[in-house]
Amino acid sequence: MERSYNDYQGFRHRNNIKLYIAYFTSIQQAIQEKCQPKYYITVMRRMMFRIATAIARNNNNMALITGENLGQVASQTLESLSVINAVTDLPVLRPLITRDKNEIIATAKYINTYETSIQPYEDCCTIMVPDNPITKPRLQESIEAEKNLDIDILIEEAIEKTEIIDISE
Repeated sequence: MERSYNDYQGFRHRNNIKLYIAYFTSIQQAIQEKCQPKYYITVMRRMMFRIATAIARNNNNMALITGENLGQVASQTLESLSVINAVTDLPVLRPLITRDKNEIIATAKYINTYETSIQPYEDCCTIMVPDNPITKPRLQESIEAEKNLDIDILIEEAIEKTEIIDISE
C-alpha cells in the first residue's frame, strides 16, 4: 500500500495532532550540576523518556515513537538505547532505526518536515554534548549517575510546565 503525506502526519485517522513541548531547562541545569559530563546525554535522554511516558499514560497512549537511527550519534548505540529504554515499560517504536541519513532526509522532504529540521538553532543535545559522551553505558552506572537528581520533582515540574499545541490539518 502506498503511503501519503497525510499518513505520516497522523491525519488519516484523526483531524488533529497535539504537540507537547516539555519544559526541560531545570532538568538540564540539574544534570549539568549533579552528573558526570560523560553521562549528560544518557541521563538527559532517560529523563525525556520518563516525561514522554508520563504524557503517554495521561493520554492513554500505548507506545512511544521516536525518530532515532541506529548508530548515528552516541546516544543511539544498542547499549544506549537499552539503557534509555529501561525507564519506560511502554513499547518504543523506532520507524527510522535502520534507515541511512539519505533515506531519512528523503522521507523528511516527502512529509514536509525537512525545512523545519534544518533550522539553525541549538537544541538541548548540542548545548549539553560533552567532549567524550559515553557510547556504551551500562544500566547500573547510569542509575548511579542519576543518584543526585530529584527525578520525581524534576519530571513533575516538566510535565506541569509542558506547553500543548493543537495542530490541525
